[in-house]
Amino acid sequence: MPNVQEPQTMPQEMLALRPKPSIRRGDRDRTAVLPGARRRWSQFFSHEWLSAVFYLFLDVVSWLAIYRVAGWFRFDAFYATPFQFFIVNMIQLGVIVAALYFIGGYDRTVEKLTLGYAAEHILAIIAAAVVSAMLIYSAATFDQTMKPSRGVLLLSFAVFLPVSLAYRRWIRQYVVASSAGRSFLVIGGGATAARFYEAYRKSPNGQQLEFVSVDAERVGQPIAGAGSPIVQGNLAAKLTNLGNRYSGIILAAKASLLSAELLERLVYAQFQETRVYTLESFYETQWRYLPLGIVDPFWPLQSGFQLARNSPYHYLKRLFDIIASAIALIVCTPLFLLIPFLTWMEDGSPVFFRQERVGCDGRRFILFKFRTMRCSDEADEDIYTRKGDRRVTSVGRLLRKLRLDELPQLWNALKGDISLIGPRPEWSKCAERYEQTIPFYHFRHLVKPGITGWAQVNYPYGESDEDAVEKLKYDLYYIRHYSLKLDAMIVLKTLYTMLFGKGR
Repeated sequence: MPNVQEPQTMPQEMLALRPKPSIRRGDRDRTAVLPGARRRWSQFFSHEWLSAVFYLFLDVVSWLAIYRVAGWFRFDAFYATPFQFFIVNMIQLGVIVAALYFIGGYDRTVEKLTLGYAAEHILAIIAAAVVSAMLIYSAATFDQTMKPSRGVLLLSFAVFLPVSLAYRRWIRQYVVASSAGRSFLVIGGGATAARFYEAYRKSPNGQQLEFVSVDAERVGQPIAGAGSPIVQGNLAAKLTNLGNRYSGIILAAKASLLSAELLERLVYAQFQETRVYTLESFYETQWRYLPLGIVDPFWPLQSGFQLARNSPYHYLKRLFDIIASAIALIVCTPLFLLIPFLTWMEDGSPVFFRQERVGCDGRRFILFKFRTMRCSDEADEDIYTRKGDRRVTSVGRLLRKLRLDELPQLWNALKGDISLIGPRPEWSKCAERYEQTIPFYHFRHLVKPGITGWAQVNYPYGESDEDAVEKLKYDLYYIRHYSLKLDAMIVLKTLYTMLFGKGR
């Protein structure tokens, strides 16, 4: 990716990253000459937490206004007391805020100008409407004085959806503008910092990187070859005069290489001026995956893990798997009749695909799917399904696109072999090879595999060993942040994938 020069206040030889599409060309220059009102908005949103507070404030005000106006417009007076109106609104707002929180609707690092986010936002509001309606009408069965109107509820959510999406897109423009003139200061000039630079180049981040090292031999050298940023020196001076120049400081060097004075200055910056990231926290916060370079044999013993054998959510999730998979099997009964018939008509039997997979704690089990590929000699076939693979049948191609070939796995979820959500259950033949070639691959077996997971909704379909490494980064992030919030995000992203045909 080509680079552009630093502004005139920086050394001429300093090179940085070319802005990504999320920051339009020229934004950085325009920020300095924005009209007074727009400049003040950009400065306001330069604080990390203010954008989240403003999103929340607009959500509350917008919903209360829309719901009240919708009720007046339809001449409905269906609450006996103001207290009932207050309680119902609190229920609805709670569900709306939770749904938007799950998809990153209050996170300033989430890109809200993309079609992908818009689709997730729509799905989140629809889910909020369904859940709030269930809660409200369940409450109304116990209180006969409360007679909620379906029309008001439907109209309110129909209006709130585009309004809430519109002001998020509007605010996002100012958030981008507030960051466009600032850089990330990366402390480090060695191999670790160079690997971070390469990962950053491929990311959607558009801000520039400025590298600084305490190693005099690295100062003046490009961080990763010709065309990459030049490593600078004099770290102490930069930490003393941070101001609003940097969006954050990234520690890509061992803390033992820094003096006690510099470490103290970093601690002060973290709590008073600019956020300080370790490489691990930056990857997790900005890109939602875990760099394999920080993983060691003692990684699962670190603090911060939300996964535990006695976690209440562990048992709640199993209960949800049983209920949801049983209901889904009943609802999808017509598909279990139609799909096998279509598969048999095109390519004969068998209509189901069975394969040994590796589950939690390395336990082997047989996984079921609808067959989507022509029968062949397993010993001779490619273990990966390539794009445009000729082995995939016409019916199978449609099933893969809509993810309907995964339906028989509901039986595995009901039995307890897998969960509805978790890392992909790998073929035992692949798992054995990965465990020999990919360090710490066995950590992904700390949790039950799932029909859908964090890696599946964030990374394209894997068709190489390199893809397996990349997907492991997302699986490890899931294991570390195992929670209801993350599972809810995966559900919404999976719905988006299914509805917009992103499968293969």
